[in-house]
Amino acid sequence: MIFRNRFTAPLIVAGMLFAATSEADACTRVVYAGNNGNVATGRTLDWRTPIPTDLYIMPRGIARESYDTEEGIKWTSRYGSVVSVGYDMGVSEGLNEAGLSVNILYLPGTVYTRDHETRKKMSATVWALYVLDNFATVDEAVAQLRKDEFYIDAPAMPEGSASTTHMAISDSTGNNAIIEYIDGELSIHVGKEYKVLTNLPTYDSQLAVNNYWKEVGGTHMLPGTNRSSDRFVRASFYVDVLPPTLTQNEALAGVFGIIRNCSVPMGISFPDSPEISTTQWRSVADQKGMVYYLEMTLNPAVVWVNLHKADLRPGSPQRKLDIKISDTDILAGDVTAKFKPTTPFKPFFHM
Repeated sequence: MIFRNRFTAPLIVAGMLFAATSEADACTRVVYAGNNGNVATGRTLDWRTPIPTDLYIMPRGIARESYDTEEGIKWTSRYGSVVSVGYDMGVSEGLNEAGLSVNILYLPGTVYTRDHETRKKMSATVWALYVLDNFATVDEAVAQLRKDEFYIDAPAMPEGSASTTHMAISDSTGNNAIIEYIDGELSIHVGKEYKVLTNLPTYDSQLAVNNYWKEVGGTHMLPGTNRSSDRFVRASFYVDVLPPTLTQNEALAGVFGIIRNCSVPMGISFPDSPEISTTQWRSVADQKGMVYYLEMTLNPAVVWVNLHKADLRPGSPQRKLDIKISDTDILAGDVTAKFKPTTPFKPFFHM
């Protein structure tokens, strides 16, 4: 039995605030959905060391597997997409031709497995691809994911940090889903209200902390640090005050403005918290225009990929764009035509 009174509620919130700020981490995702059909999803990727990132255009009809043993599952991609690949080993996010956006964010403390595990294996390197390949809407994705047929197998990143993550999905209607594994059990939040995701703590606790700050009122005071819960509160306040009638360009500008506000400046790093570090890049998916925008921190210009111009037909080659920072060859603007045919993407299943 739980007893609550006017004194215990503030104490509970204070406890959650302490827990949420006692360990810092970064990456912010936010979704704007207007009442005129304009939907845009933005995110930052922050880390202590550079994460080499390339873009791939993936056509329909690609045969894939979640793991390279009989423990995995197999599928063939129904939708073409543009995806961001880190270390040339795993997909961190993407946008498919149906307007479905997927973002993978760091979540310290994630436990994917149960005792005596019987589910199939899904490599963390293709988890996002599985959703992008197979589903057009959040409801479709959630209906399948709720069957709980697999758990995530996540080898450590090349520099040694654990690949503990959670997933955010949004579609062209502005619907959202947040997918987490808590002590081996699948947790899913579904609804248009779940517009923001950062990192620590788990999503239920993030929502509780945000509710506390709603009572304070964002026009009076907003938390300003780089900590996960502070970024969650700021992003939530700003996306809620964006007018629902923004034009397509205004919506994109609004989302870019929010994720820039939540970015971590160059040079910030904490040895014991690799995830509260410099923002490596920012992206915005235009889910009405089917355009994926990428802004590298060290590149003075935004680049974008227009899926309407990409060859996504079955049998078309996978195409790759190396995102290099160069003083002599600066990428800018529409880079769809700059992708080059490449050998098929090979997920990194084993360390």
